[in-house]
Amino acid sequence: MSSSLQTAFLGSYYQNPFMNASGVHCLTVKELNELSASRAGAFITKSCTTKEREGNPKPRYYSVPLGSINSMGLPNKGFDYYLNYVLDFQSKSSDSLPFLSVAGMSIDENLHMLRIVQDSAFNGVVELNLSCPNVPGKPQVAYDFEVTEEILTKVFDFYKKPLGVKLPPFFDFAHFDAMAQILNKFPLAYINCINSVGNGLYIDIESEGVVIKPKNGFGGIGGEYVKPTALANVRAFYLRLKPEIKIIGTGGICTGRDAFEHLLCGASMLQVGTQLYEEGVSVFDRLQQELREIMNKKGYKSIDEFRGKLKSL
Repeated sequence: MSSSLQTAFLGSYYQNPFMNASGVHCLTVKELNELSASRAGAFITKSCTTKEREGNPKPRYYSVPLGSINSMGLPNKGFDYYLNYVLDFQSKSSDSLPFLSVAGMSIDENLHMLRIVQDSAFNGVVELNLSCPNVPGKPQVAYDFEVTEEILTKVFDFYKKPLGVKLPPFFDFAHFDAMAQILNKFPLAYINCINSVGNGLYIDIESEGVVIKPKNGFGGIGGEYVKPTALANVRAFYLRLKPEIKIIGTGGICTGRDAFEHLLCGASMLQVGTQLYEEGVSVFDRLQQELREIMNKKGYKSIDEFRGKLKSL
């Protein structure tokens, strides 16, 4: 009997744990519909702001040998565009609703959007992106622990629907401990780790220059480069968070082996970014086949048989 990839997540069942990472193949209704029609188990909208944003000047994404570098600047069609999409989807089907991602440029903007979602008919999952700038000159929200606790306190004063948060990578045990202590105070549905590794630099030796225009070439690193960091964050938070807070693993998922490693570290769902950008929605077929082959070889009939069971020496 072939292994099953069926995944239970927040009270819903998905045929497999794979999703797009917000920001990739999810800007327009056309792209979202392609995800819906693909073999992805679930999908998520582009992280949105209240008003439409053009984003940073191009070139702002560049493929590099082991992944990608980007400084997109949150291009999106605006909050109403994506809320209307998920509401329309919900009116036609109650199965596998899209996740809605919000990423306001301020605390007040995030609260404004979440209040509208709370008052709307949408009963799916929302992801609050805390891995975005707060104000100029300040670190992204999740690197400011006091601001993170402040925003989550204000959110859960009124928000009662399933909510997850997207986190940047952390690199120190003290930071894992401190962030987990904050997250455990709230009724979060899940965390998503990681966003890209911030402010990398890639150089074209032929031109002796950078490869993206914004920020003098500095950008977020994704793809194979970041998998060890992503796995470390998934594992660190899996060991520190209360069991009811699930984890979506994101970062460096290019093969079925990468997916297996994320699940072994404790992830419940998996998001694919750089590889989806490079390969298109057919990537989900390949990843499922490769993950199932690994599970069959190891004799696992379901993901739950090995999820989170990473062995230490």
